[in-house]
Amino acid sequence: MSERKVLNKYYPPDFDPSKIPKLKLPKDRQYVVRLMAPFNMRCKTCGEYIYKGKKFNARKETVQNEMYLGLPIFRFYIKCTRCLAEITFKTDPENTDYTMEHGATRNFQAEKLLEEEEKRVQKEREEEELNNPMKVLENRTKDSKLEMEVLENLQELKELNQRQANVDFESMLKQYKDYEEERKRRELEEDETEMKAMLEQAQSRRFLEDSDSDEEATQVPSRSGPKTKPTDILQEDTEPQSKKLKTESWERSVGKLNSKSQLAGMVTVKKQTPGSTTANGVGKQTTQQSSDAGSWSSSLPAVTQPPSAAQGSSLSLLGAYSDSEDSTSD
Repeated sequence: MSERKVLNKYYPPDFDPSKIPKLKLPKDRQYVVRLMAPFNMRCKTCGEYIYKGKKFNARKETVQNEMYLGLPIFRFYIKCTRCLAEITFKTDPENTDYTMEHGATRNFQAEKLLEEEEKRVQKEREEEELNNPMKVLENRTKDSKLEMEVLENLQELKELNQRQANVDFESMLKQYKDYEEERKRRELEEDETEMKAMLEQAQSRRFLEDSDSDEEATQVPSRSGPKTKPTDILQEDTEPQSKKLKTESWERSVGKLNSKSQLAGMVTVKKQTPGSTTANGVGKQTTQQSSDAGSWSSSLPAVTQPPSAAQGSSLSLLGAYSDSEDSTSD
C-alpha cells in the first residue's frame, strides 16, 4: 500500500526519452471548458434572453492569425438554452472585454458605445491640434469658457448653501410652535362663543315656549264658552281669571257667605235661662259670642269679600253655630 503514493517512479537503465513518440495535435483544436456568460445577450433564432453569469459547457479554441501584443485571442461556442442554436463570442484584450461574434445580440451596450465615441472624438481632436495651431487656440478658449461657467455655477451653489446655513432652525421651530398655540387658542375661543350662542338660543326658545304655554292655559277657558249675542261682552265680569278661580275654589270648600239672609238663617240666638247663667259663666259667654256673630253678620255687605276675611268670619260663625246646637240639644 505504501507504493501507491510514491513520488519517484522506477526508470530502467536503458530509458531514453527521445524514443517516446510525440502526440501531434492540430493548432486549432478545441477544448471543452465550463464558463459563464460574460454579458447579457439575446438569441437571434428564438429571442431567448441569456443573462450574465449563466453557466455553460462551452468549446474553446484559439483564433488563428489574430493576436494583440503577443496575446492570443480565444473563441467560445455555446448553445441557446431554448432552441440549441450555436452562439459564438471571443475575447477582446485591447478593451479587457468580450465581443459578440455570431448567433446573438448583446444587450445594454449603450455605455460601451458612448465610451467608444468619446475616445474617437478625443483622438480626432488630438490629430487636428497636431496639424493646425489655430485649432489649438480655439479649443483652449472653449475650455476656458467652459471652466468659467463651471466656476460660476459652483459659486452660486456655495452662496445657496451659505443662505441655508444662516437660517436659525430653533427660531423657526419656536415661531411654528407659537403659531400652533395661537391657532389652538383661537379655536377654543371660537368653540366657547359658539357654545354660549347655542345656550342663549336654547334658553330664549325655552322661555318663548313657557310663555306660549301660559297664554294658551289662560285662553282655553275663555274659548270654551262661545258667545251667542254681541251684547254679552257688556255683561261679562271684569275680574281677572285667576281671582275667579280662587274664589270658586274657596266657595266650593267652605261655602258662600256673602248675603245677609243666608247668615241670618244659619245663626240662632240662644235664649237665656236661669240654669244657664250659674254654670261658671259659660252660657253667658256663648250667648254673647252668638249675639256678636249675628250682629257682625248683619253688618256684612253683599259684595264678595277677600278670602282671608271670609275665612275668619266663617270659622267664627261655624263655632257659634255648633254652640247653639249643643245648647238646644241640652
